[in-house]
Amino acid sequence: QVQLVESGGGLVQPGGSLRLSCVVSGLTFSDSVMRWYRQAPGKQHELVAGIRGGGDIIAYGDSVKGRFTISRDNAKNMVYLQMNSLKPEDTAVYYCHAWLMCAHYWGVGTQVTVSS
Repeated sequence: QVQLVESGGGLVQPGGSLRLSCVVSGLTFSDSVMRWYRQAPGKQHELVAGIRGGGDIIAYGDSVKGRFTISRDNAKNMVYLQMNSLKPEDTAVYYCHAWLMCAHYWGVGTQVTVSS
Protein backbone atom coordinates (compact mmCIF):
# COMPACT_ATOMS: atom_id res chain seq x y z
CA GLN A 1 0.00 0.00 0.00
CA VAL A 2 1.40 3.35 -1.02
CA GLN A 3 1.40 6.04 1.65
CA LEU A 4 2.47 9.66 1.54
CA VAL A 5 2.50 11.51 4.84
CA GLU A 6 3.15 15.23 5.00
CA SER A 7 4.32 17.15 8.05
CA GLY A 8 5.70 20.56 8.95
CA GLY A 9 2.71 22.79 8.32
CA GLY A 10 1.49 25.39 10.76
CA LEU A 11 0.94 29.05 11.44
CA VAL A 12 3.71 31.47 10.51
CA GLN A 13 3.96 35.24 10.25
CA PRO A 14 4.50 36.94 6.90
CA GLY A 15 8.16 36.86 5.97
CA GLY A 16 8.74 33.70 7.95
CA SER A 17 9.83 30.23 6.89
CA LEU A 18 8.56 26.68 7.09
CA ARG A 19 9.92 23.37 5.92
CA LEU A 20 7.45 20.74 4.79
CA SER A 21 8.38 17.08 4.71
CA CYS A 22 6.77 14.09 3.06
CA VAL A 23 7.69 10.50 3.78
CA VAL A 24 6.75 7.93 1.17
CA SER A 25 6.30 4.18 1.52
CA GLY A 26 5.06 1.36 -0.67
CA LEU A 27 6.74 2.31 -3.94
CA THR A 28 10.19 2.65 -5.48
CA PHE A 29 10.81 6.16 -4.29
CA SER A 30 13.96 6.81 -6.30
CA ASP A 31 12.04 6.16 -9.54
CA SER A 32 9.19 8.46 -8.61
CA VAL A 33 8.63 12.01 -9.75
CA MET A 34 7.63 13.99 -6.68
CA ARG A 35 5.63 17.18 -6.63
CA TRP A 36 4.15 19.56 -4.12
CA TYR A 37 0.75 21.04 -4.88
CA ARG A 38 -1.37 23.42 -2.87
CA GLN A 39 -4.99 24.38 -2.72
CA ALA A 40 -6.28 27.56 -1.15
CA PRO A 41 -9.94 27.94 -0.17
CA GLY A 42 -12.08 28.52 -3.24
CA LYS A 43 -9.16 27.99 -5.63
CA GLN A 44 -7.96 25.18 -7.85
CA HIS A 45 -5.01 22.92 -7.16
CA GLU A 46 -1.79 24.72 -8.00
CA LEU A 47 1.58 23.13 -8.78
CA VAL A 48 4.19 24.41 -6.36
CA ALA A 49 7.29 22.44 -7.35
CA GLY A 50 8.43 19.17 -8.90
CA ILE A 51 11.56 17.05 -8.80
CA ARG A 52 12.65 13.95 -10.68
CA GLY A 53 14.00 10.80 -9.10
CA GLY A 54 17.59 11.78 -9.72
CA GLY A 55 17.11 15.22 -8.20
CA ASP A 56 16.59 17.31 -11.33
CA ILE A 57 14.11 20.10 -10.72
CA ILE A 58 11.12 19.96 -13.03
CA ALA A 59 9.50 23.28 -12.31
CA TYR A 60 8.43 25.83 -9.75
CA GLY A 61 5.15 27.62 -9.81
CA ASP A 62 5.53 31.23 -10.88
CA SER A 63 4.21 32.52 -7.57
CA VAL A 64 6.90 30.71 -5.53
CA LYS A 65 10.00 31.03 -7.71
CA GLY A 66 12.95 32.34 -5.75
CA ARG A 67 11.26 31.71 -2.39
CA PHE A 68 10.59 27.95 -2.27
CA THR A 69 13.03 25.08 -2.77
CA ILE A 70 12.16 21.44 -3.37
CA SER A 71 14.61 18.68 -2.51
CA ARG A 72 14.62 14.95 -1.86
CA ASP A 73 16.56 12.31 0.03
CA ASN A 74 16.18 8.97 -1.72
CA ALA A 75 17.92 7.13 1.12
CA LYS A 76 15.15 8.26 3.47
CA ASN A 77 12.23 8.20 1.01
CA MET A 78 11.65 11.85 1.81
CA VAL A 79 10.82 14.95 -0.19
CA TYR A 80 11.00 18.44 1.27
CA LEU A 81 9.72 21.91 0.52
CA GLN A 82 11.65 24.78 2.07
CA MET A 83 9.43 27.85 2.05
CA ASN A 84 10.97 31.25 2.74
CA SER A 85 9.62 34.79 2.65
CA LEU A 86 6.13 33.48 3.15
CA LYS A 87 3.19 35.65 2.18
CA PRO A 88 -0.47 35.54 3.23
CA GLU A 89 -1.33 34.33 -0.27
CA ASP A 90 0.75 31.19 0.39
CA THR A 91 -1.93 30.09 2.82
CA ALA A 92 -3.24 26.74 1.60
CA VAL A 93 -3.30 23.03 2.17
CA TYR A 94 -0.08 21.61 0.76
CA TYR A 95 -0.14 18.15 -0.77
CA CYS A 96 2.66 15.74 -1.54
CA HIS A 97 2.23 13.90 -4.85
CA ALA A 98 4.07 10.94 -6.35
CA TRP A 99 3.97 9.82 -9.97
CA LEU A 100 5.32 6.43 -10.97
CA MET A 101 4.52 4.33 -14.05
CA CYS A 102 1.47 6.44 -14.89
CA ALA A 103 0.01 6.08 -11.39
CA HIS A 104 -0.70 9.06 -9.15
CA TYR A 105 -0.53 9.02 -5.38
CA TRP A 106 -1.48 11.77 -2.95
CA GLY A 107 -0.94 12.58 0.67
CA VAL A 108 -3.71 13.95 2.86
CA GLY A 109 -2.16 17.38 3.01
CA THR A 110 -0.81 19.73 5.65
CA GLN A 111 -2.21 23.18 6.40
CA VAL A 112 0.02 26.22 6.03
CA THR A 113 -1.36 29.50 7.32
CA VAL A 114 0.54 32.75 6.86
CA SER A 115 -0.92 35.47 9.04
CA SER A 116 0.09 38.11 11.52
